[in-house]
Amino acid sequence: MSLAVAIQMDPIESVDIDADSTFVLALEAQARQHALFHYLPEELVFRQNRLYARARPLEVRRERGNHFTLGETQLLDLATMDVILMRQDPPFDMSYITTTHLLEHIHPQTLVVNDPCEVRNAPEKLFVTHFSELMPPTLISSSRDDILAFRRDYEDIIVKPLFGNGGAGVFHITPEDENLNSLLELFTEFYREPIIVQQYMPAVREGDKRIILIDGKPAGGVLRVPPPGEARANMHVGAEPVKTELTSRERDICDSIGPILASKGLIFVGIDVIGGYVTEINVTSPTGIQEINRFDGVSLESQVWDTIEARRTVGRDND
Repeated sequence: MSLAVAIQMDPIESVDIDADSTFVLALEAQARQHALFHYLPEELVFRQNRLYARARPLEVRRERGNHFTLGETQLLDLATMDVILMRQDPPFDMSYITTTHLLEHIHPQTLVVNDPCEVRNAPEKLFVTHFSELMPPTLISSSRDDILAFRRDYEDIIVKPLFGNGGAGVFHITPEDENLNSLLELFTEFYREPIIVQQYMPAVREGDKRIILIDGKPAGGVLRVPPPGEARANMHVGAEPVKTELTSRERDICDSIGPILASKGLIFVGIDVIGGYVTEINVTSPTGIQEINRFDGVSLESQVWDTIEARRTVGRDND
C-alpha cells in the first residue's frame, strides 16, 4: 500500500532528529514508500468548501544538519491525501483549535491522526478529569478562595496553567512558601482560563512516566527523572529519560483509558503517570517514541503506521 501523507507540523528545520517523534514517523512512512508532504498550520487555506495547504514534498534522512529536503511549494488539496498527521506542538490555543475545525472538512475520508474533533474535545489537563478515580486530588478554578482552601487541605501543591505545555508555568508551592498570592496575581494577569491545582506527588522525584498507547493499547514507557532542585519532569527542562517497565497499576490504568481512546480515533496518545496517578492525557503531539525505541529495542513508529494503514484499508473498503 502506497499512501499520500501530509504532515501538519512545526518547522522541520528545528526538530531534534534524535528525540522528535514526528521525525521517526516520517522516516517510517518514507521507508514504506508513502509520499510525504510538509506544511505549517498557518498554511491551511479553506476556499469554496475545499481545504488546501501550501505544502512542499518532503524527504527525510537521519543525518544531523542535513535531515530533510523540501520541494517546491504547491497548493495541495488535502481531500486528495490518504492521511494527515496533525503533529504541531501546543499551546492548545484558538489557532490550534481552528485547525481541528478545518480538518473536520476532510476527515474521515482523508484519515486525520488523531481525529481532529476528538483532539479538540480532549485538552490534556481536562480530558483526564473524566477518569477522576485515576487522578491525584485536583482543583480547577478561578476562585482565589477555592485555591487557598485546597492548599489548606493538601498543604503541598502544584499550580499550573490549564493550557500550558512543556512544563512552562508549573510551580511547586510547599507548605511554607509565601508566594502563592503573588503567583495567583501573576496567573490572573497572563491567563483568562481557570487555574489547575493538584496535590504535590513526591514520587515525581523518582520520575514522571510517559506511557505511549497505540490504538488504545500500551506500547511502552519511558521514565523522565527531573534534575536536582527541579519539580518538573519534562525533558524540555532537563529531565533525564530512563528505561522503565510498566507496573500492574499502570497496566490497569491503560486498560481503563485505552478502549475509550481507540473508540474516539485517538490512535497515538501519551499519558503521564506519577506515583500511580494520571496527570495528563496528551493527544495533540505526544513524544517519547525514540527514547522507548532505544531502551526497549522496539519500533513504535512501525506500530503506529501498521494501525494507520489498517484503518485506511477499512476506510477504503467502506467508501
